[in-house]
Amino acid sequence: MNKEDRKKENVVYNHMIENVNKNETDERNKLNNKNKVKTAVAISYDADDTAPRIIASGKGYVADKMVQVAKESDVPVHKDEKLANTLSKLEIGEYIPSELYGVVAEVLLFVDNLDRIKSKVFPDKYTKK
Repeated sequence: MNKEDRKKENVVYNHMIENVNKNETDERNKLNNKNKVKTAVAISYDADDTAPRIIASGKGYVADKMVQVAKESDVPVHKDEKLANTLSKLEIGEYIPSELYGVVAEVLLFVDNLDRIKSKVFPDKYTKK
């Protein structure tokens, strides 16, 4: 597989992890949630790397724009508040620490399964060439 094909392959694994506030009926929880800041982190996995790495991170408006661009670009968005907050503490380009391999592997598996489903439902749009 040449470098260009590998880059295309890696796009499949790029995705967003978004931290969003859940709709809650308890007024106290709603007030607490208003104080939370949305966080978004993008990770990428290249089979040649030792681990997935952080490729983008943002809070507030930047997080909103990251999620918007991801959705417009058909990049899967996975919502996990705790994971997003933890990953946001890492630097851009930094590899995911081994303590998070399990949870990040679950996210990557989710993305891979989502891509398989989309390629079956929309073969013309999502089948790799």
